[in-house]
Amino acid sequence: MKLFKMFELEVRGPEPVGSHVDVDLNAVFSNNGRSITVRGFYDGDGVYKIRFYPQETGLYKYVVSGIASLSGEEICEADDAGHGMVRAEGNHFRYDDGSRYLPFGTTVYALVHQDKQLVDQTMNTLSQAPFNKVRMCVFPKHYDFNHNAPEFYPFARVDDKKWDVNKPDFRYWHHLEQRLAELDEMGIQADLIIFHPYDRWGFAELSQEECAVYLDYLTRRLAAWPNIWWSLANEYDLMDKFEFSWWPEFAGQIYANDPWHHLLSNHNFAKVWDFSTPETTHCCLQNVSIDDVQVWAKKYGKPVVYDEIRYEGNIMHSWGNVSGRELVNRFWKIYAKGGYASHGETFMDDKEILWWARGGVLKGSSPERIGFLRQIMEELPGPIDYSMQGIGALSVEAIEELQKNPPEEEVNNGIMRILRIPATDLYNLFSSIPRYNGNYNDEVFIFYLADQCAVETQIDLPETGNYRVDMIDTWEMTRETVMENVQGSQKVNLPGHEGMAIIATKM
Repeated sequence: MKLFKMFELEVRGPEPVGSHVDVDLNAVFSNNGRSITVRGFYDGDGVYKIRFYPQETGLYKYVVSGIASLSGEEICEADDAGHGMVRAEGNHFRYDDGSRYLPFGTTVYALVHQDKQLVDQTMNTLSQAPFNKVRMCVFPKHYDFNHNAPEFYPFARVDDKKWDVNKPDFRYWHHLEQRLAELDEMGIQADLIIFHPYDRWGFAELSQEECAVYLDYLTRRLAAWPNIWWSLANEYDLMDKFEFSWWPEFAGQIYANDPWHHLLSNHNFAKVWDFSTPETTHCCLQNVSIDDVQVWAKKYGKPVVYDEIRYEGNIMHSWGNVSGRELVNRFWKIYAKGGYASHGETFMDDKEILWWARGGVLKGSSPERIGFLRQIMEELPGPIDYSMQGIGALSVEAIEELQKNPPEEEVNNGIMRILRIPATDLYNLFSSIPRYNGNYNDEVFIFYLADQCAVETQIDLPETGNYRVDMIDTWEMTRETVMENVQGSQKVNLPGHEGMAIIATKM
């Protein structure tokens, strides 16, 4: 048994009578006075499995009950090869081993529903790409540029639009897990989309009871995998056969049946999910209004992930034809304010193999530059949170205090006129001006100028400490140190074109 790696027990027994999901097989794992109960699952051909995710080293003892009775023990040893599950920590993420995780996602919805040659090609592409998270569906997807039928389905078919959710098709689950294992080896998180509305097979028309059986098997089988997230749906609010009241119940069922409580959220079309629910670990957004990172972060106190901000491509749909430069621009805006984002690519193809739907190879100009951003962000000493510079950095209370004790009028008569404005109005005015600035304590400050074409700008640093100032061209992927041992307000010369960023690091 290895720390933060899935451990598996296998027992043999007769084929279940009736449901192949609701099987009587449980195990209790104990270590250092703590115990975790996990449920087993049937894997076909008389094979039952119990999976466990160890979170600490030491001697684990286990007792299996139900269709099989046995006990044993395993020594859990540290393993440098894995970081463990990803957890939300405030507005950011960490692995179970304490190391930072910064999601740089991509989207391949029907990744596991393609022929083997195409899936192999996609996995090879991912192995060389800068992404460490991939959004992918459990159920097959039917939509533009994705009309093919998969070889395997998650359940046994009753007829063209009816499924026996109590009879999993083990060939599909083996195939899915093969790809999950490959992603894990590459250090990629699988953001599993559990439901979606783009369907011609009847999966989007399951009854609530059938959904509950599906979720039962899903959590029994996959909950011990270290590299998965639960995404309740892609565009859950478009699933017109599902009642809105079902969704909180689904979240509750997953939380109750997942002993390790993987990351969980829900992806919207128009109606944003209530991220305040206790089962929800982070904000998952489809939204091009990316200036609101700090609003979501402040409201929920959870990580903010923009999983759909339109895709680099050239198809007719407005969501799939932004330029590579614009997608990179949106990434920088989001990360400079302390948020996270996912990439997607939708270039026309003679064989209708578009990355966002089916995978294959990447054709766009954004992935390399997103990788450049990832390298920069991962080299920082800590996670970035949004900050405003100048007077906009003040709170309402601080502005009111400044109004009570204003500076001498002869210092700056313009400031005196501004200070006559009510504090709340003044704060709202400055808060509404888009600023793509963030910092980690007083150790590093980021200023992203987005579409500004300035030949100079001013940055405000603390009056104490000495900083190195680097100028970054986010498109050309260059970084140049332009100042050292500086503090306070500084004027920085710029080349006069868009896409420039400045990073000031405490020396």
